[in-house]
Amino acid sequence: MQTVNGECITGEIWQRYKETRSRELRNRILMAYMPVVTCNARKMYPIFKGLAETQDIVNQGVLALMECIDKYEPGRGVQFDSYASIRVRGSIIDYVRKQDWIPRGARKKYSDIQNAYQELQSLHGRPATDGEVAQHLGIDLPELERRLSEVAGLAVLSFEELLQENLAEESEKGFGNPERELLEGELKKTLVGAIDRLEEKERTVVSLYYYEELKMKEIALVMGLTASRVSQLHAKAIMKLKVQMNEYLEV
Repeated sequence: MQTVNGECITGEIWQRYKETRSRELRNRILMAYMPVVTCNARKMYPIFKGLAETQDIVNQGVLALMECIDKYEPGRGVQFDSYASIRVRGSIIDYVRKQDWIPRGARKKYSDIQNAYQELQSLHGRPATDGEVAQHLGIDLPELERRLSEVAGLAVLSFEELLQENLAEESEKGFGNPERELLEGELKKTLVGAIDRLEEKERTVVSLYYYEELKMKEIALVMGLTASRVSQLHAKAIMKLKVQMNEYLEV
């Protein structure tokens, strides 16, 4: 038995729905788990702001949640909210990506910068510095910062896709709770280690954004920086984290 959003969702309710496909039962389950959609939409707002309306994102999440309800198999021992959250988040990411909102030039800049971080990390065995990346690209530091601001949204989306694809693949295998917790635990441990290797300001931005769930403007006020500078720090941190998470996921 699980109480979600004030609704008691029992194994009996799930069983009855699987047997009858009752619209009434489906709607009860849907409303009970709506926070899965709204929470993911709120967390992902910095990715889709200016690219899609919040209501469109919520609608996309609701469609994904309904699909999860139809596909969910209670007997596998996977918590529905964990399973649904992964699929809803993945659906939102896929929706934003398909909007084709990024100019080709920006994609090229993102790819060049990400590759620079990858190559320099492989060369030095540590996250690259701003100076090293700028030199590698043949540009100065102000130009690097300008480009980072341009590709910040794409950097976050790309990192989310990396983690999402891995978790989604495993959730489709029908892992039970122990295996699921182990997978997420390993990912979190690797991610924490990667965050520890970031520069101090980058760590602060990541912590305030992902753990305290502050908006960029709020982070800027806390750190006494401009929103643009916070966006640059966030983009750099995400690119460095992606390099390290790629190494973990490819092992």
